[in-house]
Amino acid sequence: MASLTSPYSLGFPSLASCRPRATLSSLSQPKSLNAACGSHLHRNSFTRSFRIPSAPDLRRLLRPSPSPRTARTPSLVPRLAASSPAIVSSPPPEPWRGAALKPLAASIAAGVILWFVPPPAGVARNAWQLLAIFIATIVGIITQPLPLGAVALMGLGACVLTKTLTFAAAFSAFGDPIPWLIALAFFFARGFIKTGLGNRIAYQFVSVFGSSSLGLGYSLVFSEALLAPAIPSVSARAGGIFLPLVKALCAACGSNIGDGTERRLGSWLMLTCFQTSVISSAMFLTGMAANPLSVNLVAGATGHTIGWTQWAVAAIVPGLTSLIVVPLLLYLIYPPTVKSSPDAPKLAREKLEKMGPMTKNEIIMSLTLLIT
Repeated sequence: MASLTSPYSLGFPSLASCRPRATLSSLSQPKSLNAACGSHLHRNSFTRSFRIPSAPDLRRLLRPSPSPRTARTPSLVPRLAASSPAIVSSPPPEPWRGAALKPLAASIAAGVILWFVPPPAGVARNAWQLLAIFIATIVGIITQPLPLGAVALMGLGACVLTKTLTFAAAFSAFGDPIPWLIALAFFFARGFIKTGLGNRIAYQFVSVFGSSSLGLGYSLVFSEALLAPAIPSVSARAGGIFLPLVKALCAACGSNIGDGTERRLGSWLMLTCFQTSVISSAMFLTGMAANPLSVNLVAGATGHTIGWTQWAVAAIVPGLTSLIVVPLLLYLIYPPTVKSSPDAPKLAREKLEKMGPMTKNEIIMSLTLLIT
């Protein structure tokens, strides 16, 4: 019988020991009913035509074929590696978000050591324990295992927990109006910086009086003094608002740090703002945080309380005199080489145009300050 060649090639070599199941002629003839149902004679002929291949035939069967199809077949191992899910590495452990342990241990150790030291003669045990907690709090403020507010609250809690102070004595200062006045002034300071109202006031002064170097210095000095009652922090007022402004004005006038042009304008302007910020801080009770503390000390020593208006009335004349004299004196002793600054008002007007009209937050901040 003629062998039947399958149209589907599987890439295996043909074996002589494997015989075809049927002939081409049998496939081309119409099947009868018995053939369709599978006759006994056909099954016998199929059984006789099939033979199990020998071992050499099996080795040849399993040997890779050198055909191009086999060469192009990708390897099974990379395919399995690509299909296997990638091993997800575990996320790194989160860093410790609590207190810094070494500074915290140093703070506690300082207080514990002093706590168990015998108090000197004439010093009550309660006062000595309060000193130990105070020293531990100071060490914590210096080393900062936690922010300053948290360290202060821990010290206050230690006073109550160890019964060094009663609860009423520990929290008696919260009923004093001076600390709340300081807190209110710090709220105002944050509002001035957040809304941009402080920058707007400074740019307005510079745009009007900043055409000359001396006028530019006076405009910065008096705008800083105007903000002093509402911003009780010198660092927030001078460093947060006026330092970026002075740097921009110096760069606009061609006076930069480190290139030999400092004496054009920048050195005198920086020195003037630095010296006068101390004067404006002393003119008002809320000019800096140390002023209310001075009021408390005076009240404890003399029994007389100084109010905000009394402080301002007493300091307004020497303060204004100093604000006028100090810039002029520095202008004579350490003069800038540039006497006019026409670019400063131009830069201030550009900044004001960029800021646009007063925003709703700036209006609310202004009204809140006036009402308070």
